[in-house]
Amino acid sequence: MRSVGVEEELLLVHARSGEPLALSGAFLAAADRSAGQPPPNGGGPGHAFEKELQQEQLEFATRPVTQMGELQHEIVRCRAEARRHAASAGALVAALATSPLPARPSMNAGKRYDWLGRQFGLTAQEQLTCGCHVHVSVESDEEGVAVLDRIRPWLPVLTAMSANSPFWQGEDSEYASYRSRVWNRLPSAGPVDVFGSADRYHEQVRAMLGTGVLQDEGMVYFDARLSASYPTVEIRVADVCLDARTPVLLAALVRALVETAARAWRAGEPPARIGTHLLRLAAWRAGRSGLDGPLLHPQTMTETSAERAVRALYAHVRQALAEYGDEERVREGIADLLDRGNGARLQRELLRTRGSLAAMVTDCARITTGSPL
Repeated sequence: MRSVGVEEELLLVHARSGEPLALSGAFLAAADRSAGQPPPNGGGPGHAFEKELQQEQLEFATRPVTQMGELQHEIVRCRAEARRHAASAGALVAALATSPLPARPSMNAGKRYDWLGRQFGLTAQEQLTCGCHVHVSVESDEEGVAVLDRIRPWLPVLTAMSANSPFWQGEDSEYASYRSRVWNRLPSAGPVDVFGSADRYHEQVRAMLGTGVLQDEGMVYFDARLSASYPTVEIRVADVCLDARTPVLLAALVRALVETAARAWRAGEPPARIGTHLLRLAAWRAGRSGLDGPLLHPQTMTETSAERAVRALYAHVRQALAEYGDEERVREGIADLLDRGNGARLQRELLRTRGSLAAMVTDCARITTGSPL
């Protein structure tokens, strides 16, 4: 059974105003003290937290697991710990993929972050976005690249399902996932062509690094890539999700996508030759619509409803879901998500009922950690 792990990025926000706070250093110091570690610059070995690009955010990674119930427990536990450490630093944590309130992010110190700031200028300085990355184990780089080649058209559906960033600098962006648009300003981000082999994948990565535009392999920000640190494929298209159940739903779908793609490769089935230009349009459409407008069908690249696109993904991976014991969980999770909507819909509903972005953000912080509104 393939293992799966999730990385989530969270915002640190003021408890009353909802504005982002540059407190990642204080947060990590609190986490280090709690774990019995001396306060270093980054996360200590006794906890799951690390700093990210901006001081207004933090990241945690779950341990790899094989059961979705275990993954749910890991995410809920890490979010609860994040709430506790943030409180000691005078903040809340919120699973919001962009800040609804106006923000002027403060980049963390360090050679790598300094390089990013110099190289990408305002693009890096404004990059206060929070994603959800899903890692799934693969047996080899060859299998991993075969998977990457075959999951390409399905990834925009995951963006639509996870969309949780409708606001930017105090305004409604009119997108469901504006994070996806901000993130794709970076030159290596977005969908990619079919590679065909692990050798070809690594050759392309080396060529990208050889241009000098990127400093290291970690800056190859493909929508899905081979992990540089683990024997996994890493799917990076999702917004961080408000409800802790949603990343579990995404993880189950992603693992089933990986398994379905690996089986197709072993059976000699070629990947769909959908052009990257069409995938960019599908990704834009997913970021614009979320679940509240049309998407492009992953198999035909023609306009369809969000529900039909999600149902097509479910049908595509249903056999793998059943064999992993995840079919019922995913079927119920999809029905619930389509009914209640994603984080973008909930944020807009909260703003209508609460009347201010500040109140909406504090409500979202409570939802993040399962506290009652």
